[in-house]
Amino acid sequence: MKYFKSLLLAGMVLTSTFAYSQNPIIRDQFTADPTGRVFNGKMYLFPSHDIPAPESFPRKDWFCMEDYHVFSSSNLTEWTDHGVIVSQEKVEWVNPTSFSMWAPDCVERNGKYYFYFPANIKTGRGFGIGVAIAEKPEGPYIPEKEPIANVRGIDPSVFIDKDGQAYIYYSLNRIFAASLKDNMTELASEPVVLGDLPTRGLVEGPFFFERSGKYYLTYPHVENKIERLEYAMGDNPLGPFKVTGVIMDETPMGTWTNHHSLVQYNGQWYLFYHQSAYSPKFDKNRSVCIDSLFFNEDGTIRKVIPTNRGVGITNALGKIEIDRYSHISLAGVSLAFIDTTNTFKGWKAILGKQNSWIAYNAVDFGNKKLKTIHVNASSQNGGTLEFRLDKPDGILLATVKIPRSVSLNTVNAKLSKYQKGVHNLVMVLKDSSIVEVDWVQFAR
Repeated sequence: MKYFKSLLLAGMVLTSTFAYSQNPIIRDQFTADPTGRVFNGKMYLFPSHDIPAPESFPRKDWFCMEDYHVFSSSNLTEWTDHGVIVSQEKVEWVNPTSFSMWAPDCVERNGKYYFYFPANIKTGRGFGIGVAIAEKPEGPYIPEKEPIANVRGIDPSVFIDKDGQAYIYYSLNRIFAASLKDNMTELASEPVVLGDLPTRGLVEGPFFFERSGKYYLTYPHVENKIERLEYAMGDNPLGPFKVTGVIMDETPMGTWTNHHSLVQYNGQWYLFYHQSAYSPKFDKNRSVCIDSLFFNEDGTIRKVIPTNRGVGITNALGKIEIDRYSHISLAGVSLAFIDTTNTFKGWKAILGKQNSWIAYNAVDFGNKKLKTIHVNASSQNGGTLEFRLDKPDGILLATVKIPRSVSLNTVNAKLSKYQKGVHNLVMVLKDSSIVEVDWVQFAR
């Protein structure tokens, strides 16, 4: 019981300062290498775009990426896809058959938006880094005719310091940095290698930011077999830097890469990253996630533990995907894809032990009375679910009888109680029948 009091208190405190959502956040396509940027009071997401390899692509076991989308959200829960902003067929210097549009970035300067992206160059070998420019963060973007001169590499990250000087960071076995001219499309200095970083294993994918006068160089690092997110700190945009710690450990999914950005929005810091939840057997098709991030008093970063729940308050009137749980009982709960041939349909939660439960944090029940609950579920032998507030023995909202069925169907029931505001929702199995649940939704 002490644990659930702590859980309830944590939920109440957190929801007063920031929102929750569900991971992965983009659910109709593969997305990776996410850069989050705040423009005009809204969060914009600039990821790369993994696709299944077409017949023309020679390496079916490798990354295949032909274009970039941009997404936006004002609540970190509902994301708008603004469509393709740059594609390999429409950039003059890019090899149009290379499918090599890897990790990008975007910054704003003097009312213009500068989108930086790597790709295989049409003439010669290797990667160049190009710039596309727009009047609005969602585009349209017009690519420059040539990549940035004297830059060869991938994974650009651009940082504008408080004095107005801009810098570009990128990787090619090591991490490089250079200052940019005011036009944001040319180097103002020769690239330099940033030293004092790990020398064993792959280091790539830099993301650079400043906080409270400290400069943070963050990067994925393969020390063993797959990448973890690490960071170094310094007092100057070009270093020297001191390796400081780990932001996120290697994913239990075994995804070879991770790529990230750290962004402050409405007073809270967030970590954007990717994993292969929608593609567990092929880690070159990845999906973007978000979790909250916190700093210690000395400026060091607290390690982020990836979650299914993510960030963003969920409206009770929408579909609550309860399989994206915050907490579960010690036994009796598992997850499975609804359709293994189309993983974008998501997961279902399976409860199979009496009194097993799933807790889903931060559901907004609003201020107008809700009367019914809809549960999309199935049970071969029939079963009974209880829905409670905040803890497994909390206020009983509804008891829902799930009839016998081998396929998911929507079952409706009346609410016995209503509590306004934001609460944690807990679903409890009251018998020993196996019940599978896709989503839950409340209605007036």
